[in-house]
Amino acid sequence: MPQTPPFAAMFDSSGYNRNLYQSKEDGCGGLYYHDNNLLSGSLEALIQHLVPSVDYYPDRTYIFTFLLSSRLFMHPHELMAKVCHLCIEQQRLSEPGQDKNRIRKIAPKILQLLTEWTETFPYDFRDERMMRNLKELAQRVTSGDEMYRKNVQQLLQNLLRKLATVSQYEEVLAKISAASTDRLTVLKTKPQSIQRDIITVCNDPYTLAQQLTHIELERLNYIGPEEFVQAFVQKDPLDNDKSCYGDRKKSRNLEAYVEWFNRLSYLVATEICMPVKKKHRARVIEYFIDVARECFNIGNFNSLMAIISGMNMSPVSRLKKTWAKVKTAKFDILEHQMDPSSNFYNYRTALRGATQRSLTAHSSREKIVIPFFSLLIKDIYFLNEGCANRLPNGHVNFEKFWELAKQVSEFMTWKQVECPFERDRKILQYLLTIPVFSDDALYLASYESESPENHVEKDRWKTLRFVSKVTHISE
Repeated sequence: MPQTPPFAAMFDSSGYNRNLYQSKEDGCGGLYYHDNNLLSGSLEALIQHLVPSVDYYPDRTYIFTFLLSSRLFMHPHELMAKVCHLCIEQQRLSEPGQDKNRIRKIAPKILQLLTEWTETFPYDFRDERMMRNLKELAQRVTSGDEMYRKNVQQLLQNLLRKLATVSQYEEVLAKISAASTDRLTVLKTKPQSIQRDIITVCNDPYTLAQQLTHIELERLNYIGPEEFVQAFVQKDPLDNDKSCYGDRKKSRNLEAYVEWFNRLSYLVATEICMPVKKKHRARVIEYFIDVARECFNIGNFNSLMAIISGMNMSPVSRLKKTWAKVKTAKFDILEHQMDPSSNFYNYRTALRGATQRSLTAHSSREKIVIPFFSLLIKDIYFLNEGCANRLPNGHVNFEKFWELAKQVSEFMTWKQVECPFERDRKILQYLLTIPVFSDDALYLASYESESPENHVEKDRWKTLRFVSKVTHISE
């Protein structure tokens, strides 16, 4: 059966090159090449190009690119139905007296395509229609051959295991969310005694950075590549203005990951605003600066940016007397690294360095690359907005989808890294479930720590204190 190369090796050429492929006449015509690079094609021709035959199997780059981007034009279950129909028709799989030799030649290729689809886009198969088509096609190509039947059983077992795992993960996320909400109490006034804080739970910044990396890699791992495309799908203008998505959003792991970034930012701000004593607040700030620096060294840019965001929130940044006690040189360096000017030039340079280190890594520790996720989404969004899905002649703009797939495939490499650090359940529990302050609660705590300095702050403080008293009485 055709070999499946690792994602890192998939998109190292400048374009999708037909020389990578076994020769094949373009069955529908409808494919346009320049310098052997596929630039565009009719949707039907591109679907035809996905379907294996006895003497042809599409390159993995094409399979990934087309499966990723085709959902801009049609539901995955519609594509699967077309692929099944073409396989059955072209290979005469529906004929009663099938040629056993012919089946033996085509079966491994069809099974390989189904394997690649189920392994790379398993969430597509949360749709019962997908499963039905998958089973029907698999049954046709394996009829009468025990070896292929075992291959199909293995494929289905792996797929069902993946789908069960993601369901369990989503249940855990829901429980974590419920636990932190249940324990959240409305802040009446500044708490005079703190039960525990981040430093009592974990006094070593390096250990905390490692535990943050655990959370990041686990959440990254559950994001399906198609979720990037689903984030900006609208409709296909050639499809009678039919909305392209509707019922097809099968997971929201991308949103859950963005929510984690926001939670970490608010957790940092909460930990800094909570302590009564200025000295203690300054110590927490310095602690988080050290955690952020360790995240940078690990290659965990998402936690790094979340920590910097939390420290730059107004309720934190206004604590001038507290900041006066902090040695800020290290923080200035980190802020410089994540400076948004020149389209995050410094960060992108650091990311390229981490990516290079990952490619030549000798250990899992060196393989870690966790991108600043919001910027990754923004890059993909602008790539999508900047290029049309269809060309004026109605062809699908495959060149655009090649670029899109290149960006997403890099993410696929990063998300498959195993976290090499030991898990600490107590620290993870704290990070994921400890209640964090709302914006109002943060401002109230900040004003209680260091008095308002101008009329705007004084008015806001009065309003917040009034609201907290009313809330207290109503309870």
